[in-house]
Amino acid sequence: MAKPAYVAVDWGTSSFRLWLIADDGSVLGESRGSEGMTVAAKTGFAEVLAAHLDKVSAPADLPVIACGMVGAKQGWVEAGYTDMPASLSSILTGAVSVPGQSRDIRILPGLAQRDKASPDVIRGEETQLLGALGPESTGAQAVCMPGTHSKWVHVQDGEVIGFSTFMTGELFDAITKHTILSHAVAGADQSPADNSAFKASVTAAFRQPAMATNLLFTARSGQLLHGVTPAAAQAKISGTLIGLEIAGALSDAANDTPIALVASGRLQTLYETAFKSLSLKFTTIDADTAVLRGLSAAAAAIWSK
Repeated sequence: MAKPAYVAVDWGTSSFRLWLIADDGSVLGESRGSEGMTVAAKTGFAEVLAAHLDKVSAPADLPVIACGMVGAKQGWVEAGYTDMPASLSSILTGAVSVPGQSRDIRILPGLAQRDKASPDVIRGEETQLLGALGPESTGAQAVCMPGTHSKWVHVQDGEVIGFSTFMTGELFDAITKHTILSHAVAGADQSPADNSAFKASVTAAFRQPAMATNLLFTARSGQLLHGVTPAAAQAKISGTLIGLEIAGALSDAANDTPIALVASGRLQTLYETAFKSLSLKFTTIDADTAVLRGLSAAAAAIWSK
């Protein structure tokens, strides 16, 4: 019978996910909540963790491996960053211990790109990256992790050689709520998504990224002049921003670079549709599966010595 071996935690800004992992790698229990870093900083990180550990009946001496914003400056303990370029395996060795705890709690570091022309940081997604590719990845790969701030990471033979953050999700929210285009999308959520408008907009922005702000405005002008529906306007805005993101992310990549999409739910569907419309080669890895694999790899590196 499988026995508890360690606890894996993905602790973000506004979300908390915990898995009780057995010695054979299976999941014995799971607990989720909204006590992300913002909440935990006020109520207490140790208290939040203890409550979730109780929910899965984790033994008192079981170690914990965590990733995400819990390791930020405003988090429980700052885990710092691993500087670029960095091997995927280096993520496994940079975990920081949380002092003053009865159990062994480690937090994984983020990644830092300190180039003054393109400074960038990743925290949390480095674990998804590790889980998606594994520490012994070979060849060239582009990893797309969509979200409020989408992350694209370029890996060559197991080494992270560059990455970029795209504010796609945040821009979509701001544009559809706080610009003139808010009028164009009023009532869009009450209608089925317009897949054709989305795919056409992805392609247009990918091919002509310099025209992106003009393409966005056509969501409004097309409605005024040609009766474009709110659903189509929303799809046009979403498609334009995602097409722009993909164009930027792949601007320095070889044409045949395979893409690993790490996503789930609605974002998975949107990005798969976008990649297909552009005839891009990709594979999809579930986001939860990727982060759990990454945390498991880190646990093995730390406690299997």
